[in-house]
Amino acid sequence: MALFYVPDIAEGWELPEEEAAHCLRVLRLSAGDELEITDGKGNLYKAEIASIQGKHCYVQAREVLSVPKSWRGNIHIAIAPTKNIDRIEWLAEKATEIGLDALTFLNCRFSERKVVKTDRIERIVVSAMKQSLKYTKPVVGAMVDFKQFVAEPREGAKYIAHCYDDSERVLLKDVLREGEDATVLIGPEGDFSPQEVELAVKAGYIPVSLGSSRLRTETAGLAACHTFILKNEI
Repeated sequence: MALFYVPDIAEGWELPEEEAAHCLRVLRLSAGDELEITDGKGNLYKAEIASIQGKHCYVQAREVLSVPKSWRGNIHIAIAPTKNIDRIEWLAEKATEIGLDALTFLNCRFSERKVVKTDRIERIVVSAMKQSLKYTKPVVGAMVDFKQFVAEPREGAKYIAHCYDDSERVLLKDVLREGEDATVLIGPEGDFSPQEVELAVKAGYIPVSLGSSRLRTETAGLAACHTFILKNEI
């Protein structure tokens, strides 16, 4: 059954324009047909189409269910976006499919990209959420300066993944604790600067490794996300 995303569904009981077009023109659903709707906050509305008026599609709920996430805790990936935006969009899609709570973009010293269109990332995340049948949408944060991000308070454990061999690091999989929120920093292709690593450590971030392979930025982000989900999957 098709899943639709309507963040304010309980306020108006109408599908937004894009979702209505998909419902009526692509799926060719009609009045009385059943569909499922999520508000992206963990709620599933089992509904049916009440009426169609031109391009407008009105629905009515038959049952409302609270659907918990399939993992414990919250995983927040803060990452320096790649020069090729397709790669960071790929990360947003795949991490959402696996399980993700928040995605923030970092402006670092060696960043190759300083601007990210978060509205497009939002659309990708919503599509991946629906495709993977999840009912909680990851929060997508705008680009933020690295120094500002690490200075802000965070719930749970904080980690910075980097590739400096002369610095002591532990494997992320060995230090994650079940049920504990985690924020993981992933640097640009040129890695974090030594000064950024030092700043993060002073702010309470634990230096970690994601394994023996040298990973590209988006792969590292996905590996960190998957490691957390494997540890916390219910």
